[in-house]
Amino acid sequence: MKKIAFQGTRGAYSEQALNNYFGTKVESVGFDLSEQVCENLANKQIDAAILPVENSIIGNIDINIDLIYKHQLYAIAEYYLKINHCLLTRPSVEIDDIEFIHSHPAAISQCRDFINQHNIQSIPDFDTAGACLRLIKKESTNHGVIASELCSKYYDLKIIKKNIQKVDNNFTRFLVVVHQDNIPSDIKEEKTSLAFTTKNSPGALLRCLQKFSTHNINLTKIESQPIPENPFIYTFFIDCETPFHHQNMKTCIAELEQDAQLIKVMGSYPIDKFTFD
Repeated sequence: MKKIAFQGTRGAYSEQALNNYFGTKVESVGFDLSEQVCENLANKQIDAAILPVENSIIGNIDINIDLIYKHQLYAIAEYYLKINHCLLTRPSVEIDDIEFIHSHPAAISQCRDFINQHNIQSIPDFDTAGACLRLIKKESTNHGVIASELCSKYYDLKIIKKNIQKVDNNFTRFLVVVHQDNIPSDIKEEKTSLAFTTKNSPGALLRCLQKFSTHNINLTKIESQPIPENPFIYTFFIDCETPFHHQNMKTCIAELEQDAQLIKVMGSYPIDKFTFD
């Protein structure tokens, strides 16, 4: 049975995405930190991992994109999970009893209107599922948690209210990654993720981007991240709707070397045909 890793405690949204994508014929393995996920995958202690890289409300999850970039990992799929935040409590607690609510800062931010409406004090926690685990160890009856419906089943918590986030269309995009030595040969390539830095010359970034347009490659995303070891130098991360092995992409990457350096293809994979509902 293949081992698939996720970051978080049992019941985390990442585990929900893992279950939805892989089904039940794999062994899910949770790690406290994304760094541990990527290190174990890089050392071939696990077969694959699923990592959140982008949320429709808060944007990029920079640390995971950076880890994929720095390790010998390759994205073979993307998956969009709709995030439905629930207010969970111990079985005997009612909403009027709750004075404090615990969750990941992103979940707290996305549910701020609901929290303020009920005059509850928010307390940031390491992750949503971890907050549930800590809640069931408390004897207090005035604490609640924002987490997934899956957590209510794992930790025997009561759902006070579902879908308490401000924006209903709240999606997190995940990438399924493997070691570069274990890339399947039958991937249906449709979308490519790559990263590069530019040479230190005027207009270098503009010329890099123009090459994608010249070869009819549609960019769906471009983000920059600073390189801590090189102050004010940036890595640019791009997603585009062209397979890596398409001739246009090969030609574009070859020409990109004129104005870019440290080019890395981070993955080429099928486009997840998710829909807003």
